Formats: sequence, structure tokens, C-alpha cells
Amino acid sequence: MTPDQLASLSDTLFSISVALYSLAMVAFSAQLAFGRRTVRSPELVGAGAGAPIAAAPAEDTRGRRWGLFAMALTGLGALAHGAVLLTRGLAADRLPWGNMYEFSTATVFVAVVAYLIFAVRTPGLRHIGLFVLAPVILAMVLIGLFLYAEAGPLVAALRSYWLAIHVSTAVIGFGIFFVSGIASALYLVQVRHAERVAAGEEPGGLLSRLPGATTLDRVAHRTAVFGFPIWTFTVIAGAIWAEAAWGRFWGWDPKETWAFIAWVVYAAYLHARTTAGWRGRPAAWVNVVGLIVMIFNLTFVNMVSTGLHSYAGVD
Repeated sequence: MTPDQLASLSDTLFSISVALYSLAMVAFSAQLAFGRRTVRSPELVGAGAGAPIAAAPAEDTRGRRWGLFAMALTGLGALAHGAVLLTRGLAADRLPWGNMYEFSTATVFVAVVAYLIFAVRTPGLRHIGLFVLAPVILAMVLIGLFLYAEAGPLVAALRSYWLAIHVSTAVIGFGIFFVSGIASALYLVQVRHAERVAAGEEPGGLLSRLPGATTLDRVAHRTAVFGFPIWTFTVIAGAIWAEAAWGRFWGWDPKETWAFIAWVVYAAYLHARTTAGWRGRPAAWVNVVGLIVMIFNLTFVNMVSTGLHSYAGVD
């Protein structure tokens, strides 16, 4: 195929991935709406010797079917999404994250893959698929409408092997933090839900079918633990590339500054998560702030502020 044909195929696959994610979101919604929690009487969970025994909750057959169907659609969407980047890279004969359109598309792809890995390992996390795919679809639509750029060669300043190192790790780190932030936001919702149940209000419906607060907190923490060293390397690699390109390691460029602010926020989250008095809700709020900082860094800093990174539109 010619470069033009590959670029056209990439654009088509972008639309297909959005369509598949949209169908998956509908299926996840159906899982929450029509699935029911049942009790598996043969499987009892004990809290210790002499402690009361509680029945383990399970999802009914209809809910599991919707969940599996949604996961299959999400997997197909991820395959199409990955093919968007592959064909784009082949069309331009370079790594497919050389501008804001490609960088953002790759970041969202990493977020979807990270969610799929967790949902396969922990089937209960399928219930948060709606809350992962809704911002994913919104991001993809906005990327397609406002950030699209024709496939082409890199600007001269980005023709460096550091593109494969620095920008690649930025894509991975941001995508992982995306899932972590959503998990913390849902954790805060579930904590509030648990408080209302304890107060005797006993609200049911949607929240009762989501994973428990403990599970969501664990996912948020594990993804942040995995993403933090990657983001640390991103900041360090960016400084090394800056020295090679501009003759200084650090110049408080807006992009550099906000990347460092994000690093500080996530370091604070990981510290708070293991500090008495900060565990739970306070730490989760720090993680949500981290996601907001990352989104601000990707959008406002790239598209509104001016600096040495303005020509690139990437981290």
C-alpha cells in the first residue's frame, strides 16, 4: 500500500475504533442495568475463627454475558486502535506520536489496554468499563475533531532517537495514570455510598453493582506505583534531550514545569497512600488532582501556552 492509502486506512480505523468503543460502552451499561448480584451459597467466606460467615456475591448469567460481550467489543476496539497507530507510523515512516493528534491517540490506547489487563485479571472490574470508556470515547471524538493532522514527516527538532525514548514513556505513563485517576474517583464515590449505607439509607441501583472501595483503591494504587517510575524516567529523559537540543537540562519551560508538578503530585499520592491519617479519601483526592494536572499538561499547556515545546505538540 502507498503512504496515502495507509494514512487513509488509519483514519478509517480511527472511526471504527470509536464505533467499537461506543458499542462496548452500551454493553457495559447493559451489564450494570440488567445484571443482578446473586448469592453463591456453596461458597462461603469466613473472616476468621469464630467470625460470622458471609455468602460471596456473584453476578447472574445475564450480567456475565453482557460483561463478556462488552469486553470482547473493547478488545476489538483496542485492536483497531492499535492498528490506527501502526498504519499511521507506516504511512509517515516514523514513530506515530510526532504531533498532538498522534500523541493523544497513543495515550488513550495505553489507557484502554491497561484497563483490559486489569479487567481480565480481576473480572469484577468489568463493572467500571462504562466509566473508563465514556472519557475514552469523549477523548477520541475531541482528538478527531480538534487535533487531527495529516500524516507527514517530523519537524527537524524531533528527528532524534530521544523521540522513541522520551515521548514513548510519556505516552505509557499518562495512559496508566488515566486509569489510576478514574479508579480513585470511583473509590471516592463508593466511600460516600458506603457511608450512606452505614447511616441506614441503603441506596441501591448503579453503585451497588460497582466494585467495592477497597478494590478500586487497590487498582488506583497499583497503577500509580507502576506508572510513577515510568513518569520519573520521562522527566529525566526530557532533561537529557533538552541538554542535547538546547544546551541546558532545565529551563522552566511550561511543559517542563507542569511535567515536574505532575511528578510531585504523584509522589505525594504514593507517600499519602502509605501514611497514617492520609490513607483512603485524602490520598484518593491527591490522585484525582494528579489526573487533572496531567490533562491540563496535555491540553492547555500544549495548545495555549508558548514555549520551546510549542512546535511539537507533544511531551
